[in-house]
Amino acid sequence: MYLNKTTFVPSKKLTLKNYKKMTKNLALLFVLVVGLAFGQTKKVATSDVHWWGYKLAKTEASSHDGTVNVKSGAVVLKGNQLVGGTFVLDMTSISSTDLQGEYQQKLNGHLKNGDFFEVDKFPTATFKITSVKKGTNGKSIVSGTLTAKGKTNAVSFPAKITVNKGAVNFVSDKFTIDRQKWDIAYKSTMQDVVVKDDIDLVVKFTAK
Repeated sequence: MYLNKTTFVPSKKLTLKNYKKMTKNLALLFVLVVGLAFGQTKKVATSDVHWWGYKLAKTEASSHDGTVNVKSGAVVLKGNQLVGGTFVLDMTSISSTDLQGEYQQKLNGHLKNGDFFEVDKFPTATFKITSVKKGTNGKSIVSGTLTAKGKTNAVSFPAKITVNKGAVNFVSDKFTIDRQKWDIAYKSTMQDVVVKDDIDLVVKFTAK
C-alpha cells in the first residue's frame, strides 16, 4: 500500500491584477467584520435639547423653560440598532425661551453664574449612552451617564428611536433629573428652597 504523491499546481498564475483584486476583497471583508463588531458611527446633524425648571410648585405657571445647544455628538449603530453615543452640551448657550428682554437676561445670568451651572468653570456637560434596551409602546429605554459641573450620575429615560437608510431619528419622552446630584444650586439655602430640585428635559436629534 502506498500513497500517490500529489504536487500542488496553482490553476492561475498570481498576477499583479489578481493580487490587487484579492487584496481589495480582503479589505472589504475586514471593513465588514469591523463594522459588525464595533458598529457604525453617525454624527449628530440636528439637535434640540429643551429644559424646564420650576419654583415651589411643578406647574406651568411657576416654571421657566429654555434650550441648550449640542456642541458635538455622535452615535454608534449595529445594524439598525442604536447601541451607544456621546454628546457634548455647550452650557454657555443655555437660555430661557419663556422670557424676553431684561427678565430673560437676568434669568440667563443666574443660570450661567455660580448660582447654577457656573459655565465659566464648566463650559460643557457630557452625556454618554451606555445601553439601549427594548421598552414598551415601540420605545426604547436609554441609559447613560450625565457629567455636569465635574459630577457624573446615571440617567435613564424612554425614547422613540428610528433608523432609516442609516439616518437616526431620536425623540425622548420628557424626563426628570435631580439638579442637586450635580450641585446645581443657589449657594444660599434660603434662596435654593424656593426652587424645585426637578429639572425636566426633552432631547431630540438626527444623526447621519
